[in-house]
Amino acid sequence: MPSRDPFAHVVYYEPRIPGNTGSAIRLAAVTGARLHLVEPLGFDLSEAKLRRAGLDYHDLAVMDVHATLDDVLATVPEARVFAFTAHATTTYTDVTYAPGDVLLFGPEPTGLPDSALDHPRVTDRVKIPMLPGRRSLNLTNAASIVVYEAWRQTGFAGA
Repeated sequence: MPSRDPFAHVVYYEPRIPGNTGSAIRLAAVTGARLHLVEPLGFDLSEAKLRRAGLDYHDLAVMDVHATLDDVLATVPEARVFAFTAHATTTYTDVTYAPGDVLLFGPEPTGLPDSALDHPRVTDRVKIPMLPGRRSLNLTNAASIVVYEAWRQTGFAGA
C-alpha cells in the first residue's frame, strides 16, 4: 500500500456500477490518488465485476468507504472540493489543482444530487466539455481525465 500522501482525493458519491469502481481502484493504484466511496454502494465490494475491473491493483490502491459525504470531508478538513457536473461554467482545465484537492463525482447515471453540489465545502462546480446533446462520460473515464490533469499540474509526483 502506498505510504505517501495522495496528490488528490477522488470521491465517488454513491457509486452504482461495480466495473466503474473497479476501474477507479486501478486509477488510484497507478496514480497515487486516494479513492473514497460514499455509501450506499450499488454493489457488494466482493463482486466479481469489481474485482475483475480492478485486476490485481486492489492491494496497491488506497481506498476508504464512508457512510456520508461529511465523513469523507472530515478526513480532509483543509482541502478544496471540486464537484463535477455537466451543469457548471468552470472547465476542469480552468482549475489550478493543488496537492490534497478533493475531486467529487456523482453516481451513474444521475450525477451528483443538489445536496452534494450545494454542500458548503464545495469550492467550485466543474465540468468536462462535451458535444451538445450528450448526457455524460463514463464515470471512471471522467475521473481519469481530471486525475491526470491534476497529477500533471502537481508535477506527476512519485512517477
